[in-house]
Amino acid sequence: MKNVSNKSATFFSVVDVISPYFKKYLPRLIGGFVALIAVDLFQLLIPRVIKWAIDDLKSGSASAEQLVLYGAYIVFLALAVGIMRFCWRYLILGFSRLLEMHLRNKIISHVLTLDKAFFLKKTTGDVMALMTNDVMSVQLACGMGLVAFVDAIIMTTAALAFMAYINPKLTLIAVAPMPVLAITTKILTAKLHFRFKKVQETFSRITEFARSSISTIRLVKAYNQESSQTLRFEKLGKEYVHDNLKLATIHGLLFPLSIFTANTSMLLVIYFGGKLAIKGTITTGDFVAFISYLFMLSWPMMAIGWVSNLFQRGITSLDRIKTLLLEKPLLTVSPQVKHPSGIKGFIKIKNLRFKYPFSDREILKGINLEIKPGVIGIVGKTGSGKTTLCNVLARIYPVNPGSIFLDGIDINELPIEFVRKAIAYVPQEPGIFSDTIASNIAVGKPDATQEEIEEAARNAAIHEEILKMPQGYETRVGEKGVKLSGGQKQRLAIARAFLINKPILIIDDALSAIDIETEQNIIRAITRHLKNKTCIIVSHRIAPLTLTNEIVVMDDGQIVARGTHETLLKENHFYATVYRHQLTFSCSEKGL
Repeated sequence: MKNVSNKSATFFSVVDVISPYFKKYLPRLIGGFVALIAVDLFQLLIPRVIKWAIDDLKSGSASAEQLVLYGAYIVFLALAVGIMRFCWRYLILGFSRLLEMHLRNKIISHVLTLDKAFFLKKTTGDVMALMTNDVMSVQLACGMGLVAFVDAIIMTTAALAFMAYINPKLTLIAVAPMPVLAITTKILTAKLHFRFKKVQETFSRITEFARSSISTIRLVKAYNQESSQTLRFEKLGKEYVHDNLKLATIHGLLFPLSIFTANTSMLLVIYFGGKLAIKGTITTGDFVAFISYLFMLSWPMMAIGWVSNLFQRGITSLDRIKTLLLEKPLLTVSPQVKHPSGIKGFIKIKNLRFKYPFSDREILKGINLEIKPGVIGIVGKTGSGKTTLCNVLARIYPVNPGSIFLDGIDINELPIEFVRKAIAYVPQEPGIFSDTIASNIAVGKPDATQEEIEEAARNAAIHEEILKMPQGYETRVGEKGVKLSGGQKQRLAIARAFLINKPILIIDDALSAIDIETEQNIIRAITRHLKNKTCIIVSHRIAPLTLTNEIVVMDDGQIVARGTHETLLKENHFYATVYRHQLTFSCSEKGL
């Protein structure tokens, strides 16, 4: 997905995403930065102790006891540095890991609120990349990046103050090369945003390709496409390397430039400071201490490039995360929201017209239909709008006000959660989790008893097959149910619907991989156990639908006929022709 923008995000444009977590863990951060400041102060005191020791040695006034005392000071300071360093690492880096956890939770919880329209423009790989690479970039920026930034400010300020105390002129000479570093860094970091965003979006495409290849591994192998898929993945990999090399080029300029600036400052100090020490303007101890402080100042100078890179990566990733979090579901509820006590299952559709988001083609063209409790079948050609009708009834996509009514109430005036809790929807492609069979059946009712699960499986005509599996209901089915046949997956999905026992059941051609006899047994179970419910069964096979109370025939987004099986055989040529063809084909399969 290529949509890289040249517009750079700024810290202030994205900080609102993470600011609540900074407020939540403020005491932890304060404690961490107090420990960090203590580390810097203890480190800054060590050169002063060394200066005192050298000056005493040179003047000949140092005694053995004094030298031992100076050594003890240094050991104590080093020990204090170690303890405080552990504290800030635990507190601040621990915060960054907590932030990482909260961001991932926020992304997944938000994605789960979005409707199906979101995935018409975004891929699973995009979301996975945000939850891995982008969240990690934010974690690094708010962890080591923030530590290095604060540390650099404290160390730079304190080191310059100590250096100025020793000799102001020598300090000015030492910092002379720094403006060049600051200007160059600003220019280069402006380019980091675009480059890193390109890298992250290429990573999204790689993630999505890998996910789709693995999830469709049966198809890849069936069509002997292993080599082709490998080549495509290698091509994406080369593109990712190419984008990373462009990013590394910019980053690679920052670090050497920082080192060059630090070494230039050191060279100037050694030359001019050495002259001052020889003349006696500063003591030898002052000169050694000054160089020690300059060494401490070298770290912030060298860290500028690294910190700039971390921050720019973090800001870019936060921008991508914020873009996702700003996504809103297309499904909305009318301000005149109503909260009925329950749903009886009366559905009325009035002049329903529908086109999918981001598409101009009208799929449903003026549907008018009343559905009462009972079992109704829907048949039609491929592409006639059957699945689309199921989708809008299940509140997966938005519809115009006044198009669909549940128990006389406009569906747009009912809470989305309320509508979905009243409907058991079995789509064409059953979603199977990498879990046990029992857990897959109990998705809609996690607290279901084993007896309830088994009863649902019996009604879905799969109980006996489950018992023959290695661990029965505790058999793990693999990713997307890879260990199950197509028919078994569909019947597991049907069992879910039986278990949750909602007022409305919609089965969207979810019996296509099952033989006609089993399909008829399932429909008989539906009519027997759900006779007071509203059951809508979509099927491309007519024979099983002869058991329903009524059949609706769709063509080109419209209802062209409705009635009982016998009525449609007499009055609708299309229905009668399809039924006879299917009957002839079924008889030929059985050798009749």
